[in-house]
Amino acid sequence: MDAPRFVCLDPDGTIGGGWLYVVVEAGTGVVYQQQYGGNVTRQGQVEGFLVPLASRDGLSALRTLFEKDFRGAGTWNHTWPDDARGRLEEIIGAVRYWACDGNTEQPHGLRLDESRMREVDEAWVPVITPDGPGVLVWPNSD
Repeated sequence: MDAPRFVCLDPDGTIGGGWLYVVVEAGTGVVYQQQYGGNVTRQGQVEGFLVPLASRDGLSALRTLFEKDFRGAGTWNHTWPDDARGRLEEIIGAVRYWACDGNTEQPHGLRLDESRMREVDEAWVPVITPDGPGVLVWPNSD
């Protein structure tokens, strides 16, 4: 197998704050790198394929939750209270992922990956898509 290719998502912060992607985990040989965790500034990597998502309301709600409610301090390995976890599930469920079988496209809501709650952080949320597990990413606030 060839060496993996690495793609840094917005490494210098110049793309602007309006993007929201999910990297669906798959053996593609392409590894996406993302800065996340608010002012903690973690570096994440996930191999797969990138799917752009259009959800201004979802992005705004995620930013409010992590930047305002959690004050940009990151939540990695955090014990989530039921109300905050419910809010996160609601936000994630409202983000539409368009799955295509080659002929038709169907919108599906994402699901929070409950088995990886300890990994959830600002700009890095494990999710389940119609195409398998992935990581929802957006610009880190730091």
